[in-house]
Amino acid sequence: MKVALETNQLIALAMKQIEPHVVAAYPITPSTEVVQEFSQYVANGDVKTEFVPVESEHSAMSACLAASLSGARVMTATASQGLAFMWEMLHIAAASRAPIVTIVANRALSAPINIHGDHADAMGARDTGWLQLWAETAQEAYDNTIQAIKIAEDPRVRFPMLVNYDGFTTSHAVETVEILDDEQVRSFLGSAPKPTYSLLDTEHPASFGVLALQDYYMEFRRAQAEAYKNVKDVVLEVAEDYAKLTGRKYGILEEYKLDDAEVVLIAMNSAAGTAKETVDLLRSQGKKVGVLKIRLFRPFPVEEIRSALSNAKSVVVMDRAYTYGGPSGPLFEEIATALVNETKKPLLGNVIAGLGGRDITMEDIEQVFDLGYKALEKGNFEPLVSWVGVRE
Repeated sequence: MKVALETNQLIALAMKQIEPHVVAAYPITPSTEVVQEFSQYVANGDVKTEFVPVESEHSAMSACLAASLSGARVMTATASQGLAFMWEMLHIAAASRAPIVTIVANRALSAPINIHGDHADAMGARDTGWLQLWAETAQEAYDNTIQAIKIAEDPRVRFPMLVNYDGFTTSHAVETVEILDDEQVRSFLGSAPKPTYSLLDTEHPASFGVLALQDYYMEFRRAQAEAYKNVKDVVLEVAEDYAKLTGRKYGILEEYKLDDAEVVLIAMNSAAGTAKETVDLLRSQGKKVGVLKIRLFRPFPVEEIRSALSNAKSVVVMDRAYTYGGPSGPLFEEIATALVNETKKPLLGNVIAGLGGRDITMEDIEQVFDLGYKALEKGNFEPLVSWVGVRE
């Protein structure tokens, strides 16, 4: 069935179809509509979810963690300062193997105060242990939300997951999308799997959040690190099952006209769509350009990126965030690390664009590809990092 909805309203609808046991939330722009709309479903009796209104995002994630460790299917939504306020609990949720799914309408962080979209919030959560899916469009955000539940809850995974889409650019845009009916979604997901240990299992009491000093802490963390190796296989299995249901096939990456591309742009979320349009334009002018879109950012798909870039001569990584005091944007650091030991690798450069919700236009993307071609002529990217669309 086709519907036309704002993306936030669409995600609230997806949550209704999922019908989680618990949603604990403190609304924050630009994700407010997600929990606002979902709370209406709860108030109207359309879902049996226990909706917990709390006084802060830190409390929201604390409540989500407790519910998840009890065996409940749990969701919430946040953005920007809200995700930052959850930071302590994000680490604990991941290390506790609590499969909470959190919707993030990506937004800039203060200061100065800005309510529009960039990727600083989710990039700040890179090292918390949460899995991350990123969505270019409303359709992909809807599909990712449903698949995220199945991925996170898989017994081989059991990690929490962020579902990211761009604040305002995507969150408040109305798009026509294909949706499933409620029963299709619930049949696809099945019941939430029972945890090995539950906070509510009084017959078999267990301790959670125990103390581990220098004698065992590293072993806990190494075991956690090893578990992420299972995630990519599960992501692809879930994508295959979802494709059979919907006809929409997703992967870990999306390659757009890369087979013979000399200059490749790497992007995430809505900017990837603008980049594809620009590629079509430049291809009509005889330029061999392409786009690599990252869908699964955590765990980072090193082998897949190496394969996708094997024929590229010049690669420009677009970041909508910056690592202040560091050498580049955060996505560039990940790409450079993935390629560091390759004997044959492309020239690598970084552009910073779209911070605070500034539009990334086709003209900006053309400028980015031009930087890639100039690097081929010179034999290097100098400077390594360029700011595009900014007043100097």
